[in-house]
Amino acid sequence: MRILHLSDLHFGRDRPELEEPLVHTVNRLAPDLVAVSGDFTQRARVGQFRQAEAFLAKLVPPTLCVPGNHDTPLDNVFARFLRPFHRYKRHIHRELEPTLETDEAVITGVNTVNRFSWQRGRLSRHTIKEISRAFSSAGERLRVVVLHHPLEHGPDVEKRLMRGAHKALVALNEAGADVVLSGHLHNTVTRPFAVAPGCLFVQAGTGLSNRLRGEDNTFNLLTANRDKIVIDTYSAGQDAVFEVLGRVTFQRDKSDAWAEA
Repeated sequence: MRILHLSDLHFGRDRPELEEPLVHTVNRLAPDLVAVSGDFTQRARVGQFRQAEAFLAKLVPPTLCVPGNHDTPLDNVFARFLRPFHRYKRHIHRELEPTLETDEAVITGVNTVNRFSWQRGRLSRHTIKEISRAFSSAGERLRVVVLHHPLEHGPDVEKRLMRGAHKALVALNEAGADVVLSGHLHNTVTRPFAVAPGCLFVQAGTGLSNRLRGEDNTFNLLTANRDKIVIDTYSAGQDAVFEVLGRVTFQRDKSDAWAEA
């Protein structure tokens, strides 16, 4: 299955000149699915959500979306606590945790947004059980989780790791998750999880934001089954053209862990 992974579009603090090249590239690549791992907007304002909605409408492939912390109002405390996802549901998708089943894969979206701690995410025991239930009948199909906050941080990341991340990783590994797609940090990561090497950690950079953190605007294209995953990272610099930046291939080793081929 070919999954194009976008994240952190941040309409309201985006690069407008990149939008049409991104749409064109996504549609030209024609993946089976576009997975968007949150932060469609910068401040969850209606106008920003309308921009995100219009962007999604231009994409030809089907989409699976989850919210990010920027998709709940930071500067409207009343809305953030009482109706945090009202605008997201109206403009992006009514479901916060959608699941898609195909002949090749089971992809489940997870809402990690924590309205009580805006920057730091959370993953509840109930959600982990729902993921395990979704994968219980997957058989030999690829098993993919899509969420906003990463489940593991590198040593150079200053932000606090999501609450319950370690336990969640162990549980996802036991449930047979093959890949976890996340965003949030505006950097690309492609490697097995240290805690659960049988699960691949794929983090997308920012697709459109001008808040860059050491790399240009990027997205990932995965060509995957349960035994082999090829990841192409596309990047756009000042010339506003998305081109392949690099490719990495992972295969299962004898211990069933992912290893770079």
